[in-house]
Amino acid sequence: MARGDCHVPYRRTKFAKTVLSVKGTKYWNSLPSSIRETPTLATFKLHLKQWLKENQCVIMLLFGVSSRLLNVGEQGHMALLGHSLAAYISVLDRERLRKLTTRILSDTTMWLCRLFRYENGSACFHDDDRDGLVKVCRLVINARYQEYASEGYTVLSSKQPIIYQSASCRPGLAQHLCTQLGLPLSSLCTVPCNTVFGSQHQMDVALLEKLIKEDKEAGKLPLLLIANAGTPGAGHTDKLGRLRDLCDQYSLWLHVEGVNLATLALGEVTSAIMAATRSDSMTLTPGQWLGLPAVTAVTLYRHEDPALSLAAGLTPSQPVDKLRALPLWLSLQHLGHSGVVQKFRHVEDELKSPVVLFKFSQEMSAGEGLTLWTLGEQLAQLVPTSGVDVVELEEEGTCVRFSPLVTAAVLGTQQEDVEDLVVKLMEVVPVMDSTLCLIQDFREQTHRHSPSLRYIEEHSWPGLGAVRYEPQADGMDEIRRKQELEKINTELLKKLQELDTDIIFSSGSEFGREEDCIFVGMVTEDVDVCELVDTIAALGRDIVESGRLLENMTEVVRKGILEAELQLQKANEEKLIEEGMLRQLPLVGSVLNWFSPVQSSIKGRTFNLAAGSLDSTEVTYSTKAQAGKLSLQDAPTSSSKRLPGRSVIQTIAKPQVHVVELPLVT
Repeated sequence: MARGDCHVPYRRTKFAKTVLSVKGTKYWNSLPSSIRETPTLATFKLHLKQWLKENQCVIMLLFGVSSRLLNVGEQGHMALLGHSLAAYISVLDRERLRKLTTRILSDTTMWLCRLFRYENGSACFHDDDRDGLVKVCRLVINARYQEYASEGYTVLSSKQPIIYQSASCRPGLAQHLCTQLGLPLSSLCTVPCNTVFGSQHQMDVALLEKLIKEDKEAGKLPLLLIANAGTPGAGHTDKLGRLRDLCDQYSLWLHVEGVNLATLALGEVTSAIMAATRSDSMTLTPGQWLGLPAVTAVTLYRHEDPALSLAAGLTPSQPVDKLRALPLWLSLQHLGHSGVVQKFRHVEDELKSPVVLFKFSQEMSAGEGLTLWTLGEQLAQLVPTSGVDVVELEEEGTCVRFSPLVTAAVLGTQQEDVEDLVVKLMEVVPVMDSTLCLIQDFREQTHRHSPSLRYIEEHSWPGLGAVRYEPQADGMDEIRRKQELEKINTELLKKLQELDTDIIFSSGSEFGREEDCIFVGMVTEDVDVCELVDTIAALGRDIVESGRLLENMTEVVRKGILEAELQLQKANEEKLIEEGMLRQLPLVGSVLNWFSPVQSSIKGRTFNLAAGSLDSTEVTYSTKAQAGKLSLQDAPTSSSKRLPGRSVIQTIAKPQVHVVELPLVT
């Protein structure tokens, strides 16, 4: 086998014996015969993969997984196959299972040590990428405290162990260590980063040495140092060479982690990253770097005492635990050494730096920093395969991060996606720039229309600003005023959204506590802010005036109806007096009305909204009757004069409503 080749296939005879030993179990019988009768590992993997593909719909129904999530690529399918295969291999008899898992674990460890240039190393596979560091700390405690295995935590009281970490380490890592190891938080020492020389994200080595000396003089035991080969936020690498020398001087265990460790697999590695190979341990996340779903993290370490490694949990005690390496074992066989290197080289070709941060050049307040979060979200939506996100750094503030080593393999980022990201970035940034420049102008123009139009200070809104139209509410109670405010601003928002403009208007209820506001989104530099605010104020006035007109019209109509009812009631009383009491009797009245019919003198009432007068309906009905007769007389003539092929649909102007007919109610 050539050096660097990850392909170490099993012999057919060995796998045939494995298959024969599993055939007698009830679990094996659940597989199709095409899978159970395969004599070789290659054929077994082929048939099992085909079976999983055919039953993809059933798997989605059982586990509620969408079909999009199952498109994980060829190497991803191999990792998923490894999980299924591990479940079936776990039912082998103990001896055969021990031999098979030992081979898988040793092969995977050898390949990883060769890939990442970590000579004479051992490997620990764990699901949580923090568990490897926890077990390493447990190993160091067992090694530095000779009586720890028998006395337990009481031996730590003589010399308190101290764990050092950089201020740029991922949040919560050291606290997790103290929780898992039962150590007090005073055992954690956070080393500040450089403030004068070097990167502001690199650990200050001189200050670290000073802290170590102070702890030793105080009777404490410097135990372990956590260094970064690619900080979580900015992707910077600590001075690992100097830290290695410092750890050798003071007998500290050096543990390294970070995304830049992936570049160790490339042909050309920088000296800063190459120094990580001299560390006592380092944590790798090959599943994330290679786009392999549900693949464990790996911690490579060097230690000569296997008993202490077993006591710390770095070495699995049960053969079944060694099967955690099977998905990665299959994936590495499928990719090969050249395939893994090509994955990392693909990212390296796109960008020389593993992590790129974009920071807005203008000085922004804390509230305006949210605009950068919106920028990151917009870029993630416009180019989802780019994998950009937003990070908050202590010194730089809010930044947009592009980290292809972490996301490219999972999302399938290509060169075209990077170019598309640049194009979208150049389109979105000018809009954000103009919005930030116009915020103050928008605020001043809004104050010009005070008190009817009020500017709302809402720092959580990543746009031009928020306003609220507040008309005069004299004589209204608080409940009525809120209802009127909500009604006006809701109608105003509706009218603004109907305008032919690229500006986004929103209620923005999820962005703050203020209610009944109109949130104005980002704008381009050609937007006239004065005209925009004038339009908002004018629409608000129109809504208020139309509401008042409707209220006045309602009041006039209500008074007219009351007056018409009084007139009709009075006319009804006069009619009773005129007809006399005899006509009101049931039988006598019918006879009198038959001999001497009485014409009704009560007419309906019409209300003229324009004149505000109340008139009788007699004139209206007589006019309608005459118009009906004329239309019947003219109908044949107009029909005979209609030209052939001419449309009979005519446009009639909509008349204004001036009359409200009030029917007679007796």
